[in-house]
Amino acid sequence: MKKQMQQFKALADETRLRLLALLLSAGELCVCDLTATLQLPQSTVSRHLAYLKGAGWVNDRRVGVWIYYSICTDNSLQYDIAEVLRARLPEIPAIADDIKRLASFSEGASCA
Repeated sequence: MKKQMQQFKALADETRLRLLALLLSAGELCVCDLTATLQLPQSTVSRHLAYLKGAGWVNDRRVGVWIYYSICTDNSLQYDIAEVLRARLPEIPAIADDIKRLASFSEGASCA
């Protein structure tokens, strides 16, 4: 039950919900794409991604100096919650704006 509580607590933050919404809409994103889209410092985005990873919501993979994140749905509860989030988070105006902003970037254009 402790793991499930940690997963739910991870959803109780606006920035983490915005990150999850972007990952749910795009599949996999680099930290630089997330920072550019959310217009937040890299340290803030990385801290929230680390929290989401610790709670079991995201996976990461390194390609050279870049780290890419994607949604982790290893169990049925998490998969069901992710599907609800995928359907409902874009209804929130700020999140809809984030998704539009992400779509306006070329792939990898925010990586330097």
